[in-house]
Amino acid sequence: MTGDDWIEFRRGDRELLGWMVAEGDGFVVIDLLGRPRTPPLEWLAAEEFLEELGIGYLADRYLYAGRPVRIGEVGTTGVTVIADEYGAAQAVGGTQERFDLPFPVPADLLRPFA
Repeated sequence: MTGDDWIEFRRGDRELLGWMVAEGDGFVVIDLLGRPRTPPLEWLAAEEFLEELGIGYLADRYLYAGRPVRIGEVGTTGVTVIADEYGAAQAVGGTQERFDLPFPVPADLLRPFA
């Protein structure tokens, strides 16, 4: 769940890009996985960071428990990833192995695929 002090940031089409959280004299950017992405920045710099970050990283491959996965669903109540060995996450009609992760997703639980 998001904190009471998390400020939503949406792009022009109302798509949620993440949040900003006041810290000291600045704002820390939080991505859609609930992870801090920046040190405290000025408000405009935090907005620009989120605009540049976008949502494309959600389509990347990640590692979960040593296995390649893709993100299937993202929400503030949890994140679902789908096993992606040999492109299985994109196969149509196959049984997909899914894993439910907490939100925010701990960085050591879901890492970028190298």
